[in-house]
Amino acid sequence: QVQLVESGGGLVQPGGSLRLSCAASGSIFSIYTMGWYRQAPGKQRELVAVITPGGSTNYADSVKGRFTISRDNAKNTVYLQMNSLKPEDTAVYYCNAGKVVTTSGGPWGDYWGQGTQVTVSS
Repeated sequence: QVQLVESGGGLVQPGGSLRLSCAASGSIFSIYTMGWYRQAPGKQRELVAVITPGGSTNYADSVKGRFTISRDNAKNTVYLQMNSLKPEDTAVYYCNAGKVVTTSGGPWGDYWGQGTQVTVSS
């Protein structure tokens, strides 16, 4: 099937930067959207940023101008560069691959990574 493996989370001081990576592997024929979501304690999971194969992006208002999503289609990998981090960015960040078509055929599906913790604190 399809696996998503995230890396790059950790503890950072306010104003600092982190870069998250997520690599998709398995029987992949194509991936439409790749994106990042986050879930803080006691809150619902929310969209952070999403990118299409052509490079079109969409960001949550709360991260515009601070976060940048990018993608390497050849490697089925998505990145999230996070700058000027704030304590309210603290959450578990999840990678998502949307409308994935596998080489085995069948309908497309959505897949999630296991999540990586980002903590912004002094």
